[in-house]
Amino acid sequence: METVVISLGGSVLAPAVIDYEFLKKFRALLLKLTKEGKKFIIICGGGKTAREYMVAASKVVRLADEDLDWLGIHATRLNAHLLRTILRDIAHKRVIRNPNEKIDFKEKVLIAAGWKPGWSTDHVAVLLAKNHGAKTVINISNVDNVYDRDPLNFPGAKPLDKISWKDFRKMVGDKWSPGLNTPFDPVASKKAEKFGLKVVIMGKELANLEKFLLGKPFKGTIID
Repeated sequence: METVVISLGGSVLAPAVIDYEFLKKFRALLLKLTKEGKKFIIICGGGKTAREYMVAASKVVRLADEDLDWLGIHATRLNAHLLRTILRDIAHKRVIRNPNEKIDFKEKVLIAAGWKPGWSTDHVAVLLAKNHGAKTVINISNVDNVYDRDPLNFPGAKPLDKISWKDFRKMVGDKWSPGLNTPFDPVASKKAEKFGLKVVIMGKELANLEKFLLGKPFKGTIID
């Protein structure tokens, strides 16, 4: 079976409140695709939940990056347990935290969450892909594409269909910090390039995800 790694942004699962309509559609799509022979490893981000905890704690005391990281990690684990719960019939029985854990899962879906301070969920997704022989990581978030410039600051920014790792890494730099908002974590990008992985950036439209998985034209950016 082909294994597909998906880094699912917390902003997709719970942009303000939990988006149960998205979850229903996501479950239906996974049930369909697993019947067609695909296996999935899905790692959940912390999204707004993580940021709200970070902001609240920071208003009380000055936090070290490690503390910010742990708040984010536990938010990812909560989101991951939510996803595993709704995929109980096809998912491995527990959420994976350590991407280096040797696990030959027999189920159609493996759910993962944040690991340890200094590691984003994008970074964990890259390591999971390497350890499970996947060639592609799909990053689903509230960002549809990589742009040639920051679209928040430059209204004329153009979406890119494809970009090399070299050019992408020039855009995002080399450092990661808790709560950093980039299309893909800079440290994870360096690892992905090293491992020869392809990363696909796309939005939350599930019909678009299905098009990509079926080899059809889709909206998004391929980084390789």
